[in-house]
Amino acid sequence: MDFSLFIHMERWDDEITHQQAWENLVELTLMAEAGGFRTVWIGEHHSMEYTISPNPMSQLAYLAGKTEKIRLGAGTIIAPFWNPLRAAGEGPLLDVISGGRAEMGVARGAYQFEFDRMADGLPATDGGQHLRELVPAMKKLWEGDYAHEGKIWKFPVSTSVPKPVQTPGPPVWVAARDINSHEFAVENGCNVMVTPLMKDDDEVVDLLSKFNSAVDKFKPADKPKIMVLRHTFVHDENAPDHWKVGAAGVNKFYRTFDAWFGNKTDPVNGFLEPSPESKFADRPEFSLDSLRRSAMIGTPSEVIERVRQYKEWGVDEYSFWCDNSLSHEEKKQSLKLFIDEVVPAINK
Repeated sequence: MDFSLFIHMERWDDEITHQQAWENLVELTLMAEAGGFRTVWIGEHHSMEYTISPNPMSQLAYLAGKTEKIRLGAGTIIAPFWNPLRAAGEGPLLDVISGGRAEMGVARGAYQFEFDRMADGLPATDGGQHLRELVPAMKKLWEGDYAHEGKIWKFPVSTSVPKPVQTPGPPVWVAARDINSHEFAVENGCNVMVTPLMKDDDEVVDLLSKFNSAVDKFKPADKPKIMVLRHTFVHDENAPDHWKVGAAGVNKFYRTFDAWFGNKTDPVNGFLEPSPESKFADRPEFSLDSLRRSAMIGTPSEVIERVRQYKEWGVDEYSFWCDNSLSHEEKKQSLKLFIDEVVPAINK
């Protein structure tokens, strides 16, 4: 099993600057590389202080110069916001800058807030059409001259410049949930990334079942990989109640996600208050006990047991999602425990 770090700059108020948030991200990335993680993943979000990432490519290009081995993943670009020519050029440019370490994740997008500002109000639920057109066009452009006549984009003969270092290009990952997305990814030679969000490990089993069904259906010569992304918080064995800190942090993260996803309130200078806890009185998945069971929260021994189960189920990559509203020091301690105790136990 491979391990990766999924990370964004987070600001919940003005107590830290954007510069400090960036330095925190770099420090955690260097820790992940030293700890043997395969990839660092950075996504794309716009006008949101709690996930700051207008373009993962520029951040990953900087990290290419600070690192030596860790792979650099866009996790993910939002398909409706990217012309295929732009995606087909920026991915290989990162590949050149990093000496062949680029990975390209693509998603349909989720926040209507972003679609209202980046895609002229296109319904976020329609983003899958863009993903299905973008991925094949991007791959064709990596091969050489290609003219595109699609439902969404049209352009005359073009090619990606520069060409990628990797052949036939950076590995492509598709963010998938429903069976159609899994089948599209496998049929088009892509890996799959999934997140159970606030659901428990039954959801992991269900997502793996969809992936395996797609593999069985298309029987690719080279089996694609599947990555599971989980909010992760590891705490010391000598502080048995410290799991509540991690669960409370993830609770705040998802209440904030709810506020942005609901798209009912205008943010103030990029900040939006989390939805009040009272809203979720009848939503047991928001309780701390439930989040302890769904998110990867626990002592090293508890986390080892669950991650080992993921490995036995066939997960190729476990991604340590460190966005959780907690302080940088709390994130560092959690990541250190994961690197020092969980990773060696799983790899043994």
